[in-house]
Order: sequence, then structure tokens, then C-alpha cells
Amino acid sequence: MSMIEHIVLLKLKDGVSEDKMKALLAGINDLKKVIPGMLEVSGGYNNSIEGKAGGFNYGFIVKFKDSASRDGYVPHPEHIKLAQTLVGPIVDDVIVVDFEC
Repeated sequence: MSMIEHIVLLKLKDGVSEDKMKALLAGINDLKKVIPGMLEVSGGYNNSIEGKAGGFNYGFIVKFKDSASRDGYVPHPEHIKLAQTLVGPIVDDVIVVDFEC
């Protein structure tokens, strides 16, 4: 079994506060308490100098023990609740990419 890296890129709406982003990252970290197989969460604002972000200005990575753990995370009610309450209201667009490592 291989670990899964779940990468989420957000195009934030204008005026989203840093406090809201801290709350989002804390909320994702809290999911580790209720969703088995979530190993690590990291995230932050884009600071690339390449100019290729296409307007996506925040990202986070969730590392999962395996694909089964990721597959349990996606439909989990607490994940859906977080997406609806903390992500949906602050973003114009989202990209999600997962890969094995």
C-alpha cells in the first residue's frame, strides 16, 4: 500500500481574512480526530515566484495512510460539513489532485 497525497488548491474570493484561513486549516487538522488514516495536514498561501498559479492563492495537502483512508475521507459527513461551511463560502474555484507516494 502506498500513501496518498491529497492536494487542494483554492482560488480565494476577494477579502478573505487570514483568520478564516487559519480556521480552515485548524478545521482540516481537527478531521484527523474523526477520520481514520489521516496522517498530516499542511497548508498556506501561494508564494511562488513562477507566476503560474492561475489565480489559485492558497493550498493545502492532506497525507493519508493509503487510498482506502482517502476514500473514507471524501464522503465523510465531517469532511462534507467542513467543505460546505469553511470552504464553499470563501472560494471561487478549487482544484484537487491526489497521487500515490
